[in-house]
Amino acid sequence: MFLVDGTPTGIITAEIMNWTGHIISAPRINLPHLLKRHEVTRTGVYFLSGPNPENPNKTLVYIGESDNVSRRLISHNNDASKEFWDKTFVITSKDQNLTKAHARYLESRLISIAASTGRINLVNATAPEYGYLPEADLADMEFFIEQIRIVMPVLGMDFLREKPNTAESPLIKEASTERSPTFEIYSPKYKLTAKARQVDGDFVVLAGSHARSSWDSSAGGYRSLHEQLIEEGRLVPERDGILYFKEDTIFSSPSAASATIFGRPDNGRTTWRVAGTNKTYADWQNEQIISSTELPSNND
Repeated sequence: MFLVDGTPTGIITAEIMNWTGHIISAPRINLPHLLKRHEVTRTGVYFLSGPNPENPNKTLVYIGESDNVSRRLISHNNDASKEFWDKTFVITSKDQNLTKAHARYLESRLISIAASTGRINLVNATAPEYGYLPEADLADMEFFIEQIRIVMPVLGMDFLREKPNTAESPLIKEASTERSPTFEIYSPKYKLTAKARQVDGDFVVLAGSHARSSWDSSAGGYRSLHEQLIEEGRLVPERDGILYFKEDTIFSSPSAASATIFGRPDNGRTTWRVAGTNKTYADWQNEQIISSTELPSNND
């Protein structure tokens, strides 16, 4: 990564050794400076991102392609229907071997991936079907996409990351070095239970877990997130006053998850407990910290 302006809020370029791709990001206010760069005059794909004014818990993203990205960005800047974006990411090729056909394939695949992860609100209505590339080119573009998915989270955009796999397969357990124990919440008062795991940096409430059907606090907190999950059909009715998670659901923190479950602000670090024990999430995490910072003995 290179901070072109010497600041983390300006224009940033990102590359990976031995990858022909090149990513450049910039805030919309720096669009005049971005358009002066030769990279954006090439064929490529781009992302426009910004906050969703109707849902503060989600980011809006538009994915596009062009044989001259700079002209498309100018057009979007004057498009009243795309006022949401405040940042753009342009992906091109350093060897300039990316063709229009490649860009259309990348656009189609990236839209499909972004829609499947469910991490953002995608502005694109549908993913255009485009697979008309020679077999060798298809393999090259899939590798190109893998590199994009590595770099984008480093630039603060994780909408292309795969959903965490919470399967209980021993093979998957062994393959994931960041798989946590199962955490539980139980409320005798409301007769609800919920389970969660921390997988590859995400706190994931498992399908079948319960949550209250209403937000019962005057404090806003995660009220909009609670309402959003109901609107999206991820929290569905089970019995009077109780909902259940229809699918594994990602949260930004244990507290966001527990607040959604209880319908009020909650400190999830002390509410979630390792299944079958009285150990809180905070206790478990502190154990991990101590374990990772222990100095080796003189005999090591």
